[in-house]
Amino acid sequence: MKKYRCTVCEWVYDPETGDPDGGIAPGTAFEELPDRYGWVCPVCGEGREMFEIVDEE
Repeated sequence: MKKYRCTVCEWVYDPETGDPDGGIAPGTAFEELPDRYGWVCPVCGEGREMFEIVDEE
């Protein structure tokens, strides 16, 4: 599963960790995060549309 970075605050969503404080269990892919009126970046509050795939080289 790929990691995604918030383009506003640089926080990285790692599916292996999830977002326990936001109610997202480890193992949850970014594509499975709640959409409308759902999950937002836990640091800056931006929506999923502000995230981009992290290039892992």
